Amino acid sequence: MGNYISCTLSAAGSKQWRGIKVIFPSGEIGQFQEGIKAAELMLDMPSFFVVNTRSLQIGRRFCALNADEDLEFGNVYVMLPMKKLHSAVSAADMGALLLTAKRVSATANERTLQHRETLPQEPKLNLDDCEELSSPEFMHRLSLCRSKKPLLETIAEEPVC
Repeated sequence: MGNYISCTLSAAGSKQWRGIKVIFPSGEIGQFQEGIKAAELMLDMPSFFVVNTRSLQIGRRFCALNADEDLEFGNVYVMLPMKKLHSAVSAADMGALLLTAKRVSATANERTLQHRETLPQEPKLNLDDCEELSSPEFMHRLSLCRSKKPLLETIAEEPVC
């Protein structure tokens, strides 16, 4: 479940964006395009620690980053209160992250839809007019390339005496 959330958050904006995303306690998403250390985030919020969302698994303990560790590009991190430092990840914690991921992906989808509406429609490729694609030789080659589904037959076993 942790991987699903991190994938959703990291793909929420642009597919090519390879920065660092941090979910703050207020629910805001911070995006960093340059390298940053965990200590820099923890100085701004001293009663919180930083966790990589890829390490989150229900029932396991939170794996906090050391202050001198660099946050890796392409990953999503969460800031959690210090009182949860030695506790196990609960379904409620993952649910809160999931709600944040849905909110972020919903706003990103709205922006994408608005961007698509403003773009002029490109003409679609029509291959019906090409004589080469309707020739019998091409159709024969196409039929040979189609995937064939194997048929599975039931194996009849003999009784053991």
